[in-house]
Amino acid sequence: METKILRPEKGSGITELVRQAAAELRAGGIVVMPTETVYGIGARADLPQAVDALRAAKGRGVEKAFTVHVDSRQSALPFMAAPSGLAQRLMRKAWPGPLTLIVPAAEGAEDRGTSAWSRTVRDVMFLDGWVGLRCPDDPIAGELLLAAGGPVIASSANLAGNPAPRTGEEAIREMNGKANLLIDAGQTRYSKPSTIVKLTGHGYEILREGVYDAGSIARLAALKLLFVCTGNTCRSPMAAGLAAKMLAERLQCAIHELPARGIFVQSAGTAGGMGRAAAPAIHVMANRGIDISQHSSTALTSELVHQADFVFTMTRNHWDAAVRLAKSAEARISELIPGEDLADPVGGSEAEYEACARTIEKGLTVRMEEVLQ
Repeated sequence: METKILRPEKGSGITELVRQAAAELRAGGIVVMPTETVYGIGARADLPQAVDALRAAKGRGVEKAFTVHVDSRQSALPFMAAPSGLAQRLMRKAWPGPLTLIVPAAEGAEDRGTSAWSRTVRDVMFLDGWVGLRCPDDPIAGELLLAAGGPVIASSANLAGNPAPRTGEEAIREMNGKANLLIDAGQTRYSKPSTIVKLTGHGYEILREGVYDAGSIARLAALKLLFVCTGNTCRSPMAAGLAAKMLAERLQCAIHELPARGIFVQSAGTAGGMGRAAAPAIHVMANRGIDISQHSSTALTSELVHQADFVFTMTRNHWDAAVRLAKSAEARISELIPGEDLADPVGGSEAEYEACARTIEKGLTVRMEEVLQ
């Protein structure tokens, strides 16, 4: 087989490269493409002759599945079971990017818009109820996967036992004569493989460290909640304390053990930063076994909003303020109790603080189900 080699020209776009490569994939050929990690070799999973050619090029038997490569987070959904909260966090924070996720495969694929996939095709992508998913952060790979016209499976463009190619030249040495088309875009951005993470219930296992090390994965997997009020002296610190208690009870651990489990609960105020929590709030929380006596009022910032997986505000005005600070995070910002402004008890009696706490608990009962789904 003669491998056609394409190289981007300086100052030109990648449209023509992608058009030719996509046409090759649709015709049942196999294509070597750059990613941000290493070069990959891919084929259409629903074309048997392409799968056979890919297995031959890699020297891989039928007992192994290939990783499904997608152009976006949304495109990954038909392949996987309903994603857990952890899966959603990793997909949102790390995709597109150098992370391969091993997740439970979609059950009843025929019911999820994939009726055209035969059992043979699913066996190429799914193995023992699991599927590997990768969303590359590379313009050529991204556009090619979008234009491929069907599910694309891929692996690193090297023979078994050889290092994965980091440059076009290395990819040519490995796959010249084995692939129909190869795009040589020079050296990849990271020149390291993707990190492979298998999701296990609410936890995960790192199968291979790559661009992301264990510490980076822990930060990406962390669940961060942020509660927002005005002065950050009563409503939001009470909400944070109550949420932490609920989460600890659900996970059967102590509140102080939550950070070790990758769960962080914070609060801030749109006019915060002026002092500690109000005394009545401390007493009301102490009656529930929650200590917020060391809480110090914190001002809401765009960084806090961007870092949070969920931002819960006490009123619509607080929602407006959070969105103004971080418009791109709007989808993660919501009122604790939709459509209901939680009255500020500051300056009121302890009974008013107690009533506020009960209302917060009502809202949190629903919200914690969303957080831990």
